[in-house]
Amino acid sequence: MTIATPAGMEIRAEIKPGYEQILTPEALALVAKLSREFEPRRQQLLAARVERARRLDAGERPDFLPETAHIRNGDWKIAPIPAALECRRVEITGPVERKMVINALNSGADSYMTDFEDSNTPNWDNQITGQLNMRDAVRKTISLEQNGKQYKLNDKVATLVVRPRGWHLDEKHVLVDGKRISGGIFDFALFMVHNAKEQLARGAGPYFYLPKMESHLEARLWNDIFVMTQNELGLPQGTIKATVLIETIVAAFEMDEILYELREHSAGLNAGRWDYIFSCIKKFKLDKDFCLADRPKVTMTAPFMRAYALLLLKTCHKRGAPAIGGMSALIPIKNDPEKNETAMAGVRNDKARDATDGYDGGWVAHPGLVELAMTEFKKVLGDRPNQIDKQRPDVEVTARDLLDFRPE
Repeated sequence: MTIATPAGMEIRAEIKPGYEQILTPEALALVAKLSREFEPRRQQLLAARVERARRLDAGERPDFLPETAHIRNGDWKIAPIPAALECRRVEITGPVERKMVINALNSGADSYMTDFEDSNTPNWDNQITGQLNMRDAVRKTISLEQNGKQYKLNDKVATLVVRPRGWHLDEKHVLVDGKRISGGIFDFALFMVHNAKEQLARGAGPYFYLPKMESHLEARLWNDIFVMTQNELGLPQGTIKATVLIETIVAAFEMDEILYELREHSAGLNAGRWDYIFSCIKKFKLDKDFCLADRPKVTMTAPFMRAYALLLLKTCHKRGAPAIGGMSALIPIKNDPEKNETAMAGVRNDKARDATDGYDGGWVAHPGLVELAMTEFKKVLGDRPNQIDKQRPDVEVTARDLLDFRPE
Protein backbone atom coordinates (compact mmCIF):
# COMPACT_ATOMS: atom_id res chain seq x y z
CA MET A 1 0.00 0.00 0.00
CA THR A 2 1.01 3.64 -0.32
CA ILE A 3 0.67 6.56 2.07
CA ALA A 4 0.82 10.31 1.73
CA THR A 5 4.11 11.89 2.78
CA PRO A 6 5.11 15.51 3.37
CA ALA A 7 6.69 17.38 0.49
CA GLY A 8 10.33 16.36 0.15
CA MET A 9 9.98 13.09 2.09
CA GLU A 10 10.44 9.70 0.49
CA ILE A 11 9.88 6.31 2.17
CA ARG A 12 11.83 3.50 0.54
CA ALA A 13 10.26 0.56 2.34
CA GLU A 14 7.18 -1.60 2.22
CA ILE A 15 4.12 -0.13 3.91
CA LYS A 16 2.46 -3.22 5.33
CA PRO A 17 -1.16 -3.17 6.56
CA GLY A 18 -1.26 -1.38 9.90
CA TYR A 19 1.88 0.67 9.31
CA GLU A 20 -0.28 3.60 8.18
CA GLN A 21 -1.51 3.82 11.79
CA ILE A 22 2.02 4.90 12.77
CA LEU A 23 3.13 6.68 9.60
CA THR A 24 0.36 9.25 9.85
CA PRO A 25 0.49 12.72 8.27
CA GLU A 26 0.99 14.35 11.68
CA ALA A 27 3.79 11.98 12.68
CA LEU A 28 5.62 12.26 9.36
CA ALA A 29 5.27 16.05 9.41
CA LEU A 30 7.06 16.17 12.77
CA VAL A 31 9.77 13.80 11.50
CA ALA A 32 10.32 16.06 8.48
CA LYS A 33 10.36 19.28 10.53
CA LEU A 34 12.82 17.97 13.11
CA SER A 35 15.03 16.48 10.42
CA ARG A 36 15.24 19.69 8.42
CA GLU A 37 15.95 21.75 11.52
CA PHE A 38 18.50 19.52 13.24
CA GLU A 39 20.13 17.20 10.69
CA PRO A 40 22.89 19.72 9.85
CA ARG A 41 23.86 19.87 13.54
CA ARG A 42 23.84 16.09 13.84
CA GLN A 43 26.24 15.87 10.92
CA GLN A 44 28.50 18.52 12.47
CA LEU A 45 28.57 16.59 15.74
CA LEU A 46 29.34 13.31 14.00
CA ALA A 47 32.17 15.04 12.14
CA ALA A 48 33.44 16.33 15.49
CA ARG A 49 33.54 12.73 16.74
CA VAL A 50 35.76 11.76 13.80
CA GLU A 51 38.08 14.70 14.41
CA ARG A 52 38.35 13.90 18.11
CA ALA A 53 39.11 10.28 17.29
CA ARG A 54 41.99 11.49 15.12
CA ARG A 55 43.37 13.50 18.02
CA LEU A 56 43.08 10.56 20.39
CA ASP A 57 44.81 8.34 17.86
CA ALA A 58 47.62 10.92 17.79
CA GLY A 59 48.10 10.64 21.56
CA GLU A 60 45.72 13.20 23.08
CA ARG A 61 44.13 12.13 26.36
CA PRO A 62 40.64 13.21 27.48
CA ASP A 63 40.36 15.75 30.29
CA PHE A 64 37.73 17.88 31.96
CA LEU A 65 36.93 20.90 29.79
CA PRO A 66 38.39 24.20 31.04
CA GLU A 67 35.73 26.20 29.18
CA THR A 68 32.94 24.57 31.21
CA ALA A 69 34.55 24.75 34.65
CA HIS A 70 31.89 27.28 35.70
CA ILE A 71 29.22 24.62 35.14
CA ARG A 72 31.08 21.98 37.15
CA ASN A 73 31.74 24.47 39.93
CA GLY A 74 28.32 26.12 39.85
CA ASP A 75 25.49 25.66 42.34
CA TRP A 76 22.55 24.39 40.28
CA LYS A 77 20.18 21.44 40.13
CA ILE A 78 18.01 19.80 37.51
CA ALA A 79 14.26 20.45 37.45
CA PRO A 80 12.17 18.31 39.82
CA ILE A 81 11.67 14.66 38.91
CA PRO A 82 8.05 13.66 38.15
CA ALA A 83 6.40 11.27 40.59
CA ALA A 84 6.39 8.44 38.04
CA LEU A 85 10.23 8.50 37.93
CA GLU A 86 10.97 8.93 41.63
CA CYS A 87 11.21 5.19 42.30
CA ARG A 88 13.49 3.31 39.90
CA ARG A 89 15.12 0.74 42.17
CA VAL A 90 14.96 -1.95 39.51
CA GLU A 91 14.70 -1.24 35.79
CA ILE A 92 14.28 -4.06 33.30
CA THR A 93 15.35 -3.64 29.69
CA GLY A 94 14.56 -5.36 26.43
CA PRO A 95 13.61 -4.90 22.78
CA VAL A 96 10.26 -3.70 21.48
CA GLU A 97 9.07 -7.20 20.50
CA ARG A 98 5.45 -7.70 21.60
CA LYS A 99 5.81 -10.62 24.02
CA MET A 100 8.90 -9.11 25.63
CA VAL A 101 7.10 -5.79 26.10
CA ILE A 102 4.23 -7.50 27.92
CA ASN A 103 6.49 -9.64 30.09
CA ALA A 104 8.74 -6.72 31.01
CA LEU A 105 5.84 -4.45 31.94
CA ASN A 106 4.45 -7.28 34.11
CA SER A 107 7.83 -8.18 35.64
CA GLY A 108 7.45 -6.31 38.93
CA ALA A 109 10.23 -3.88 38.06
CA ASP A 110 9.71 -0.21 38.84
CA SER A 111 10.37 0.81 35.25
CA TYR A 112 10.94 -0.78 31.87
CA MET A 113 13.32 0.62 29.27
CA THR A 114 11.95 -0.55 25.97
CA ASP A 115 14.61 -0.50 23.35
CA PHE A 116 14.62 0.66 19.73
CA GLU A 117 18.42 0.58 19.92
CA ASP A 118 21.02 -2.11 20.54
CA SER A 119 18.98 -4.98 22.01
CA ASN A 120 16.77 -4.60 18.96
CA THR A 121 17.68 -5.27 15.34
CA PRO A 122 16.73 -1.89 13.83
CA ASN A 123 15.27 -3.13 10.58
CA TRP A 124 12.21 -1.45 9.13
CA ASP A 125 9.65 -3.97 10.34
CA ASN A 126 11.02 -4.05 13.89
CA GLN A 127 10.98 -0.26 14.18
CA ILE A 128 7.39 0.14 12.93
CA THR A 129 5.90 -2.86 14.72
CA GLY A 130 7.74 -1.64 17.79
CA GLN A 131 5.88 1.66 17.53
CA LEU A 132 2.59 -0.22 17.20
CA ASN A 133 3.51 -2.18 20.33
CA MET A 134 4.29 1.05 22.18
CA ARG A 135 0.96 2.57 21.19
CA ASP A 136 -0.88 -0.45 22.54
CA ALA A 137 1.28 -0.70 25.67
CA VAL A 138 0.67 2.94 26.62
CA ARG A 139 -3.09 2.39 26.30
CA LYS A 140 -2.84 -0.98 28.13
CA THR A 141 -4.51 -2.77 25.22
CA ILE A 142 -1.44 -4.77 24.21
CA SER A 143 -2.02 -8.54 24.12
CA LEU A 144 -0.74 -11.62 22.35
CA GLU A 145 -1.79 -15.21 21.83
CA GLN A 146 1.13 -17.50 21.06
CA ASN A 147 1.46 -21.27 21.26
CA GLY A 148 -1.88 -21.53 23.01
CA LYS A 149 -0.89 -19.01 25.69
CA GLN A 150 -2.51 -15.62 26.23
CA TYR A 151 -0.35 -12.64 27.19
CA LYS A 152 -1.85 -9.42 28.52
CA LEU A 153 -0.97 -6.66 30.98
CA ASN A 154 -1.49 -6.84 34.72
CA ASP A 155 -3.33 -4.04 36.50
CA LYS A 156 -0.01 -2.71 37.85
CA VAL A 157 2.82 -2.36 35.36
CA ALA A 158 6.27 -0.81 35.23
CA THR A 159 6.76 2.81 34.17
CA LEU A 160 7.60 2.90 30.46
CA VAL A 161 10.85 4.54 29.31
CA VAL A 162 11.84 4.47 25.62
CA ARG A 163 15.33 4.32 24.14
CA PRO A 164 15.59 5.66 20.57
CA ARG A 165 18.62 5.01 18.41
CA GLY A 166 21.87 6.90 18.95
CA TRP A 167 23.12 9.83 16.90
CA HIS A 168 25.35 7.64 14.74
CA LEU A 169 22.49 5.57 13.31
CA ASP A 170 20.50 6.59 10.23
CA GLU A 171 16.98 5.59 9.27
CA LYS A 172 17.97 4.58 5.76
CA HIS A 173 14.40 3.94 4.61
CA VAL A 174 13.30 7.56 5.06
CA LEU A 175 14.78 10.44 3.08
CA VAL A 176 14.05 14.12 3.59
CA ASP A 177 15.17 16.37 0.75
CA GLY A 178 17.10 13.43 -0.67
CA LYS A 179 19.10 12.65 2.47
CA ARG A 180 18.82 9.91 5.08
CA ILE A 181 17.46 11.04 8.42
CA SER A 182 18.46 10.30 12.00
CA GLY A 183 17.17 7.00 13.34
CA GLY A 184 16.86 8.55 16.79
CA ILE A 185 14.74 11.48 15.59
CA PHE A 186 12.52 9.05 13.66
CA ASP A 187 11.97 6.81 16.71
CA PHE A 188 11.43 9.75 19.04
CA ALA A 189 9.05 11.74 16.84
CA LEU A 190 6.77 8.80 16.06
CA PHE A 191 6.53 7.88 19.74
CA MET A 192 5.82 11.45 20.82
CA VAL A 193 3.01 12.05 18.33
CA HIS A 194 1.19 8.84 19.18
CA ASN A 195 1.76 8.59 22.93
CA ALA A 196 2.85 11.74 24.77
CA LYS A 197 -0.61 13.13 25.50
CA GLU A 198 -2.01 9.70 26.33
CA GLN A 199 0.81 9.13 28.82
CA LEU A 200 0.15 12.47 30.49
CA ALA A 201 -3.56 11.66 30.74
CA ARG A 202 -2.60 8.45 32.53
CA GLY A 203 -0.41 10.17 35.13
CA ALA A 204 2.96 9.49 33.51
CA GLY A 205 4.72 11.23 30.64
CA PRO A 206 7.04 10.78 27.67
CA TYR A 207 10.23 9.44 29.23
CA PHE A 208 13.37 8.47 27.32
CA TYR A 209 16.82 6.96 27.62
CA LEU A 210 19.44 8.61 25.39
CA PRO A 211 22.32 6.36 24.26
CA LYS A 212 25.86 6.61 22.95
CA MET A 213 26.46 10.33 23.42
CA GLU A 214 30.03 11.62 23.44
CA SER A 215 29.69 15.25 24.53
CA HIS A 216 27.46 17.84 26.17
CA LEU A 217 26.90 19.40 22.74
CA GLU A 218 25.19 16.19 21.69
CA ALA A 219 22.99 16.49 24.78
CA ARG A 220 22.22 20.09 23.81
CA LEU A 221 20.97 18.85 20.45
CA TRP A 222 18.53 16.49 22.15
CA ASN A 223 17.39 19.28 24.45
CA ASP A 224 16.67 21.59 21.52
CA ILE A 225 14.71 18.79 19.85
CA PHE A 226 12.67 18.37 23.03
CA VAL A 227 11.89 22.09 23.15
CA MET A 228 10.74 22.23 19.53
CA THR A 229 8.70 19.04 19.85
CA GLN A 230 6.89 20.27 22.94
CA ASN A 231 6.05 23.50 21.12
CA GLU A 232 4.82 21.61 18.05
CA LEU A 233 2.61 19.28 20.10
CA GLY A 234 1.33 21.93 22.51
CA LEU A 235 2.98 20.38 25.55
CA PRO A 236 4.35 22.35 28.51
CA GLN A 237 8.12 22.79 28.43
CA GLY A 238 9.78 20.24 30.67
CA THR A 239 7.18 17.55 29.95
CA ILE A 240 9.75 15.28 28.30
CA LYS A 241 12.24 13.66 30.69
CA ALA A 242 15.38 11.83 29.63
CA THR A 243 18.04 9.75 31.32
CA VAL A 244 21.42 9.77 29.61
CA LEU A 245 23.52 6.63 29.38
CA ILE A 246 27.13 7.44 30.14
CA GLU A 247 28.62 4.73 27.98
CA THR A 248 31.61 6.42 26.35
CA ILE A 249 34.85 7.33 28.08
CA VAL A 250 34.76 10.86 26.65
CA ALA A 251 31.25 11.52 28.01
CA ALA A 252 32.49 10.61 31.50
CA PHE A 253 34.47 13.86 31.47
CA GLU A 254 31.31 15.89 30.72
CA MET A 255 28.68 14.47 33.08
CA ASP A 256 27.96 17.77 34.83
CA GLU A 257 27.70 19.51 31.49
CA ILE A 258 25.34 16.85 30.06
CA LEU A 259 23.02 17.22 33.05
CA TYR A 260 23.20 21.00 32.70
CA GLU A 261 22.26 20.98 29.02
CA LEU A 262 19.23 18.82 29.78
CA ARG A 263 18.47 20.34 33.20
CA GLU A 264 14.81 21.12 32.40
CA HIS A 265 14.35 17.66 30.90
CA SER A 266 16.81 15.51 32.86
CA ALA A 267 15.93 12.32 34.68
CA GLY A 268 19.54 11.56 35.63
CA LEU A 269 22.35 9.40 34.33
CA ASN A 270 22.92 5.67 33.94
CA ALA A 271 26.23 3.81 34.13
CA GLY A 272 26.24 2.00 30.77
CA ARG A 273 29.15 -0.18 31.71
CA TRP A 274 29.49 -2.59 28.79
CA ASP A 275 29.55 0.00 26.03
CA TYR A 276 31.79 2.09 28.28
CA ILE A 277 34.41 -0.68 28.32
CA PHE A 278 34.11 -0.99 24.55
CA SER A 279 34.53 2.77 24.23
CA CYS A 280 37.79 2.64 26.18
CA ILE A 281 39.12 -0.04 23.85
CA LYS A 282 38.02 1.87 20.75
CA LYS A 283 39.23 5.31 21.81
CA PHE A 284 42.71 4.15 22.85
CA LYS A 285 43.29 1.46 20.25
CA LEU A 286 46.54 3.08 19.07
CA ASP A 287 47.84 4.07 22.51
CA LYS A 288 50.82 1.85 23.32
CA ASP A 289 50.35 2.53 27.05
CA PHE A 290 46.75 1.32 27.01
CA CYS A 291 46.07 -2.33 27.61
CA LEU A 292 43.09 -3.79 29.39
CA ALA A 293 43.47 -6.86 31.55
CA ASP A 294 41.96 -10.20 30.62
CA ARG A 295 38.19 -10.04 30.37
CA PRO A 296 37.39 -11.66 33.78
CA LYS A 297 39.37 -8.91 35.53
CA VAL A 298 37.58 -6.01 33.82
CA THR A 299 34.85 -5.65 36.44
CA MET A 300 33.16 -2.76 38.19
CA THR A 301 35.88 -2.92 40.86
CA ALA A 302 38.71 -2.25 38.36
CA PRO A 303 40.16 1.20 39.16
CA PHE A 304 38.93 2.97 36.01
CA MET A 305 35.43 1.47 36.33
CA ARG A 306 35.23 2.26 40.04
CA ALA A 307 36.23 5.87 39.37
CA TYR A 308 33.62 6.17 36.63
CA ALA A 309 30.84 4.68 38.76
CA LEU A 310 31.56 6.86 41.79
CA LEU A 311 31.95 10.06 39.78
CA LEU A 312 28.62 9.43 38.07
CA LEU A 313 26.94 8.86 41.42
CA LYS A 314 28.45 11.95 43.04
CA THR A 315 27.64 14.14 40.02
CA CYS A 316 24.01 13.06 39.85
CA HIS A 317 23.20 13.49 43.53
CA LYS A 318 24.93 16.85 43.70
CA ARG A 319 22.53 18.02 40.99
CA GLY A 320 19.39 16.39 42.45
CA ALA A 321 19.38 13.75 39.72
CA PRO A 322 18.85 9.99 39.94
CA ALA A 323 21.89 7.77 39.45
CA ILE A 324 21.00 4.42 37.92
CA GLY A 325 23.45 1.52 37.98
CA GLY A 326 24.32 -0.49 34.93
CA MET A 327 23.24 -3.81 33.52
CA SER A 328 23.80 -7.14 35.21
CA ALA A 329 24.26 -9.16 32.06
CA LEU A 330 23.85 -12.47 33.90
CA ILE A 331 20.57 -14.31 33.53
CA PRO A 332 19.10 -17.39 35.23
CA ILE A 333 20.63 -20.67 34.01
CA LYS A 334 18.18 -23.53 33.69
CA ASN A 335 19.10 -27.16 34.40
CA ASP A 336 22.40 -26.33 36.13
CA PRO A 337 21.84 -25.33 39.78
CA GLU A 338 25.51 -24.74 40.50
CA LYS A 339 26.08 -22.38 37.57
CA ASN A 340 22.76 -20.69 38.27
CA GLU A 341 23.71 -19.95 41.86
CA THR A 342 27.04 -18.52 40.72
CA ALA A 343 25.19 -16.22 38.31
CA MET A 344 22.66 -15.18 40.96
CA ALA A 345 25.45 -14.44 43.45
CA GLY A 346 27.04 -12.19 40.83
CA VAL A 347 23.81 -10.23 40.41
CA ARG A 348 23.31 -9.95 44.18
CA ASN A 349 26.83 -8.65 44.72
CA ASP A 350 26.51 -6.19 41.86
CA LYS A 351 23.24 -4.69 43.11
CA ALA A 352 24.38 -4.70 46.74
CA ARG A 353 27.48 -2.68 45.78
CA ASP A 354 25.44 -0.19 43.78
CA ALA A 355 22.89 0.27 46.57
CA THR A 356 25.54 0.63 49.26
CA ASP A 357 27.49 3.14 47.17
CA GLY A 358 24.35 5.29 46.88
CA TYR A 359 22.82 4.41 43.53
CA ASP A 360 19.06 4.82 43.25
CA GLY A 361 18.49 1.73 41.14
CA GLY A 362 19.99 -0.65 38.64
CA TRP A 363 19.28 -2.60 35.48
CA VAL A 364 18.45 -6.26 34.93
CA ALA A 365 17.91 -8.08 31.64
CA HIS A 366 15.52 -10.83 32.77
CA PRO A 367 12.24 -10.90 34.73
CA GLY A 368 13.69 -13.65 36.90
CA LEU A 369 16.19 -11.20 38.36
CA VAL A 370 13.77 -8.44 39.36
CA GLU A 371 12.95 -9.73 42.85
CA LEU A 372 16.59 -10.54 43.59
CA ALA A 373 17.75 -7.06 42.60
CA MET A 374 14.82 -5.40 44.38
CA THR A 375 15.76 -7.18 47.61
CA GLU A 376 19.28 -5.74 47.55
CA PHE A 377 18.05 -2.18 47.00
CA LYS A 378 15.34 -2.50 49.66
CA LYS A 379 17.99 -3.59 52.19
CA VAL A 380 19.53 -0.13 51.82
CA LEU A 381 16.57 2.03 50.82
CA GLY A 382 13.84 0.49 52.97
CA ASP A 383 10.60 2.15 51.92
CA ARG A 384 12.31 5.18 50.38
CA PRO A 385 11.90 5.54 46.61
CA ASN A 386 15.50 6.68 46.12
CA GLN A 387 18.55 8.01 47.96
CA ILE A 388 19.27 11.14 45.95
CA ASP A 389 19.85 12.89 49.26
CA LYS A 390 22.96 10.73 49.81
CA GLN A 391 25.81 13.01 48.85
CA ARG A 392 29.33 11.69 48.32
CA PRO A 393 31.72 14.52 49.27
CA ASP A 394 34.29 11.82 50.05
CA VAL A 395 34.57 10.95 46.34
CA GLU A 396 37.32 12.77 44.48
CA VAL A 397 37.94 11.54 40.96
CA THR A 398 40.63 12.95 38.67
CA ALA A 399 41.25 12.53 34.96
CA ARG A 400 44.08 10.18 35.87
CA ASP A 401 41.66 8.01 37.86
CA LEU A 402 39.28 7.68 34.92
CA LEU A 403 42.20 6.60 32.74
CA ASP A 404 43.76 4.16 35.23
CA PHE A 405 43.32 0.94 33.28
CA ARG A 406 45.18 -1.33 35.69
CA PRO A 407 43.08 -4.37 36.64
CA GLU A 408 43.36 -3.75 40.39
